[in-house]
Amino acid sequence: MDLTTRYLGMDLKNPIVHSASPLSEKTAAIRRLEDVGTSAIVMYSLFEEQITHDSHTLDHYLSYGTESSAEALDYFPEAETYKVGPDEYLERIRKAKEAVDIPIIGSLNGVSTGGALELNVYFIPTDPFMAGAEVEQMYVDVVRDVRKTVTIPVAVKVSPFFSAIGNMVRQLCEVGADGMVLFNRFYQPDFDLEKLDVVPHLVLSNSFDMRLPLRWIAILHGRVQCDLALSRGVHTHLDVLKGLMAGASVTMMTSELLRNGIDRVGQILDSMARWMEEHEYESVKQMQGSMSQKHVKEPAAFERANYMRVLHSWRPDPTGRLHY
Repeated sequence: MDLTTRYLGMDLKNPIVHSASPLSEKTAAIRRLEDVGTSAIVMYSLFEEQITHDSHTLDHYLSYGTESSAEALDYFPEAETYKVGPDEYLERIRKAKEAVDIPIIGSLNGVSTGGALELNVYFIPTDPFMAGAEVEQMYVDVVRDVRKTVTIPVAVKVSPFFSAIGNMVRQLCEVGADGMVLFNRFYQPDFDLEKLDVVPHLVLSNSFDMRLPLRWIAILHGRVQCDLALSRGVHTHLDVLKGLMAGASVTMMTSELLRNGIDRVGQILDSMARWMEEHEYESVKQMQGSMSQKHVKEPAAFERANYMRVLHSWRPDPTGRLHY
């Protein structure tokens, strides 16, 4: 059974990539991730605010609007609370690369290092006078500038909050993105009613969360000239298979490992191989994109035409409750 895939110009032994998380902060955990079968590891992100740049343009875009409201001041932690600076981050990447044979991908908001780069532009336009076109141009400018600076492959992780996500992805690929990671998951603040404070609240994903990136990868497969990575809600071997059939080169997994342990990677790979054998697939390449919009019998299933069908699929049961 051939589980190999290709992502950002790298040949990977399988399509399961560990996305940025606390697990990549320790060399021992990185070794364990390799041992159980993970094909590549994205390091936890180094924020733009942690780096002193020669140019201040990128910093301007990333911080634009943070003074527009009191809440906006809490989007990023204060500088003194950062765990590492750029020098220590680079040293951790060096040690990680020495410890394992699989690719280590740096996750940055700007200047890069390592064998590949995941550019995570975490931007929240809080200024009500900032137009959507400005936001989109900011993303394009950032990716273009980074592409001019580095020679290694660059993947761009974006949110789904664009008026025309397909056009946005196409533009980013055209200015130099080698891959697109769909989608960034903006962490939403919660309210502490006793302290009357706005507090961070991390909620792990579930398999339902992958439906949004699954849909867009299926729509974009074969229509943009860059690799596609599915990042959100990958928890089971079926989730991995769905992502591949939609057209993803890799599926990224974090919440499942934080919830149920690193050993889940090996279990998912075994289940995936068994499913492929039972359904007579010989390789990952054979199934990639087979259920994308370009290849399914009903392309409208990914568009508005399917909306009415979904709504009318609900029926009441004898108890009076609705079921799907």
